[in-house]
Amino acid sequence: MKYKVIFFDADDTLFDFKKTQDFALDKLMDSIETEFDKDYCITEYKKVNTKIWEEFEQGLISSSDLKVERFRRFAYNLGITYDANELSSMYVDFLGDGSFLYEETYEILSYLSDKYKISIITNGLADVQNRRIKKSTVSNFFDDVVISDEIKIAKPDPKIFEHALSNLNHTDKSSVLMIGDSLNSDIKGGINAGIDTCWFNLGKKINDSDFVPNYEINNLLELKDLL
Repeated sequence: MKYKVIFFDADDTLFDFKKTQDFALDKLMDSIETEFDKDYCITEYKKVNTKIWEEFEQGLISSSDLKVERFRRFAYNLGITYDANELSSMYVDFLGDGSFLYEETYEILSYLSDKYKISIITNGLADVQNRRIKKSTVSNFFDDVVISDEIKIAKPDPKIFEHALSNLNHTDKSSVLMIGDSLNSDIKGGINAGIDTCWFNLGKKINDSDFVPNYEINNLLELKDLL
C-alpha cells in the first residue's frame, strides 16, 4: 500500500458547498429587504464571493477581512444600506448550520478510515467549518482537521501541508495523497508541498492550468480502485 495518509479538501470535495451556500443565502435573503428579487441577489453575492476568495488564495486579503468585505461589496453593488458586519454575522451563522455531504462521502470515508490516516485541510472560516464538520455524520472518520483561518496559512502555501503532516507526526511525503477539487489550491498546494495529488473533477472540467495531478477522479468511490 503506497499511501498511509490521505488529505482531503472539505468543500466541493466531501461537503456539498453549493447546497450549503444556497441554504445560507436563502435564509439571509429572507432576512433583509431589497427591491431586487432573491435569485438576483444570490447571483450577485456569488460573483462577489468567488472574486474575494480568489484574492484570499493570492494572499491579498485576510480571512477576518474577507468575512465582512464581501458583504460590504455586495451591499454596495445592490445599493442597500445594511451594515456589512451584521450581514456577515447572520450569514456565517446560517452557513454553520448547513452540513450537506455528497452522496458518496460517508461510504468512501467509512471504507478508507480503517486503512489510512485521514485529515481535512480546508481554506474555510474556523467558526463555520468546525460547526459543519462536527455536525456531520463523518466527523469521527478524521484524525485531524486543519483550517486555514485557525493557523493563518492557506492553500496553496506548502506550509499548511507541513502543519498537517506535523500534527500526524508523519514525515514521509511519498506516502501522502492530497485529494481536492481546486487546481489552484489543492493540486497546486500539494505539488508545492512535494506530495502526490488527486483532482476530484466532479464536473468533468478541462484542466487548462499548469498544475498536473497524479490522478483524476469524477466520483469519490473511484478511490476504492485507485488506492
